[in-house]
Amino acid sequence: MSDQPDGSGDPLDQSAEAAEAHQESAHAVEVVEEEPESSEPDAITEPGKLLRIALMLREMQEEVRRADPDEAGRQRLRQLYETSLTQMRSVLTGGLQEELDALTLPFDSDTPTESEIRIAQAQLIGWLEGLFQGIQAAIVSQQMSARQQLERMRRGLPQGMMDGPQGPGGSGNERRTGGTGQYL
Repeated sequence: MSDQPDGSGDPLDQSAEAAEAHQESAHAVEVVEEEPESSEPDAITEPGKLLRIALMLREMQEEVRRADPDEAGRQRLRQLYETSLTQMRSVLTGGLQEELDALTLPFDSDTPTESEIRIAQAQLIGWLEGLFQGIQAAIVSQQMSARQQLERMRRGLPQGMMDGPQGPGGSGNERRTGGTGQYL
């Protein structure tokens, strides 16, 4: 008698079904994050660039805390901040770009005060950290979904194929090649 299934539970068919289900769940995460009035889903086209900008902004914030920038320094910080926003917008799509635009306001003057710069940088860095945590949460959710699908797929396999090295119904105490030498 063979342990092979009768074609209806073919592991290759189940694997293909699991792959399709995983693709559908990955798409579902994108749809959940999509803004209703936006035709583009939320996405980051260049995550490395976004991370570099975030690290640069954090360093700038630390430098502003350590030093007391003069007028020329504050003007330069304003230019860097605005350039950073432009670069960030270029790698964001959909609702993320709209959210960034809604949260960041232009400075009132050509030379913002030190506190205005600190507040603007802290707000932007906080938003970026929230974005990165959201990405991590989405990845964890997708991994959990994939694990659940794998478990469902495993439950669908015949008993003999799930037991692994112990064999069907085995306790692991039977004779094995390379074992401890005990045969009882």
